[in-house]
Amino acid sequence: MSMDAAAAKSAGQLSPFGQLRYARDIIHQESRSLLDVAKRLDGEFCRAVDLLFTCRGSVIVSGMGKAGLVGQKIMATLASTGTAAHCLHPAEAVHGDLGRVTRHDVMLMLSQSGETDEVVRLLPSLRGMRVPIVAITARADSTLGTAATVAVELGSLQEACPLGLAPSTSTTAMLAVGDALALVVSRMRNFGREDFARFHPAGSLGVKLSKVEEHMRPLAQCRVAGGGRTIRDVLVGASIPGRRTGAIMLVDDAGCLSGIFTDSDLARLFERRRDGDLDAPARNVMTANPLSVTLGSLMTDAVTLMVGRKISELPVVDANGQPVGLIDVTDVVGLLPKESVAGPTDEASAVDLPTACRVFREPEERSGA
Repeated sequence: MSMDAAAAKSAGQLSPFGQLRYARDIIHQESRSLLDVAKRLDGEFCRAVDLLFTCRGSVIVSGMGKAGLVGQKIMATLASTGTAAHCLHPAEAVHGDLGRVTRHDVMLMLSQSGETDEVVRLLPSLRGMRVPIVAITARADSTLGTAATVAVELGSLQEACPLGLAPSTSTTAMLAVGDALALVVSRMRNFGREDFARFHPAGSLGVKLSKVEEHMRPLAQCRVAGGGRTIRDVLVGASIPGRRTGAIMLVDDAGCLSGIFTDSDLARLFERRRDGDLDAPARNVMTANPLSVTLGSLMTDAVTLMVGRKISELPVVDANGQPVGLIDVTDVVGLLPKESVAGPTDEASAVDLPTACRVFREPEERSGA
């Protein structure tokens, strides 16, 4: 190896301490730049928010290179928080894709310099179509900034790259401003968790934000009985299709939920040698006024309630208080916090069902709402 090659290799090496120090310097530099950008926001930002909020079509996000990649994330944030949005590649736009844009849309264009050729080339056509343009750029007096309806100016930013060339600080700032636009507009739309759930039906997030009726065991798969019947009679006489649950939901004469009796309650009767109570009216041994959730409640709220009160079964009732189903811990164990379901030797992604059930049943709270 030549002396020059050896020197270059040595110069490129960093100790673990040096790597961490350099990484932290990069993040600190970018965070300081974000604070400067936040202070720079002014009335132009509010005008941009107004254009996006009142847009009757879609927000069309466009940028080239790294700015285009940032634009894709901004578009995804807009779309998932209540604002219809699409991406348009500026190079493809001048070859026919400009036909996707209508007068009812708003263009959100990203360019650090404001002079990106592929972006600038679109401006005359957009002006002719009378499409409003929101620009996110370093300089409001750039070609893009002056052509835009609104220019959100980032200001002069020093890239975190040691050469000062690779987009880093500038793309972080663009992303932050894009997030700010999307989330301010979302708040103005009163976009709530139910709306968020409609746009995120898949994955664990979608499940947590779904409604309880989508995951509960329907009434046909539950044990329901009047408080005057005995526990033995209900257990012996009720044949339940599908996966069996140990809970019995007790109802009053009007059919409203009045109590619950679970397999944990059954175990306690045997432990205390009170098996004679199996032939007494269920109302004598049930937990009166149990916790429940109503139809339309979010699964994330139901799971939070089950974890917080350490209960294994949660009745679901209608507006009149009549049971319509039951959420069982074994059906929702995948939604529980990992600290509630993972044993000390489990992998981070594993779910230990016996441990999960033990967390709920030792001790099990049965106090009413």
